[in-house]
Amino acid sequence: MIGTGVWDAGPAGLFVALLAGYAIGSVPFGLLLTRLAGLGDVRTIGSGNIGATNVLRTGNKKIAAATLLCDALKGTIPAVLAHYLLGLDGGIAAGFGAFLGHLFPVWIGFRGGKGVATYIGVLLGLAPLGVPVFAVFWLGTAKLSRYSSLSALVAMVATTLFLFIVDRGSLALLFAVMTAISFFKHRTNITRLVSGTEGRIGEKG
Repeated sequence: MIGTGVWDAGPAGLFVALLAGYAIGSVPFGLLLTRLAGLGDVRTIGSGNIGATNVLRTGNKKIAAATLLCDALKGTIPAVLAHYLLGLDGGIAAGFGAFLGHLFPVWIGFRGGKGVATYIGVLLGLAPLGVPVFAVFWLGTAKLSRYSSLSALVAMVATTLFLFIVDRGSLALLFAVMTAISFFKHRTNITRLVSGTEGRIGEKG
């Protein structure tokens, strides 16, 4: 962890951290980058999602990778800065705000991504030991199934269990809540997984 906080957070400080995290997290990089690249509106293809997996369905791997990086960093940066300034509670508030901002961005009618990349970004900023756990389970599931959504859900559950096992307290609770919200956002993916109609990794929209 990075520090105990330069200032005493207090309720007001935590609220500001939450709002700042939301503001950063709500930037729809998938939509912005695809438009700048001349790929049109990513919401009109595939799942209609603005995340990296759906951006990949445009066939442009570089833009998809850039989207993944930007969506992750908008979770990492506010979480790390707030943790340094306000302590762990501040980092949790900012990280959670960024996650909510990505899922429910005010700029595009609160219809954002599924939160996977931003989840990883917050994980990197606050509990970096969980990143390899997430990666191992995501890659393993993806290799076996080629379903990005299933891989993400399995990896989130495994990461949350890992944080509880190593007794990370409030961090484990944070990621349990984020995992539950992400499952809700993936509800249509889960329906398609059950019916066998879910798109596989690399398929174009």
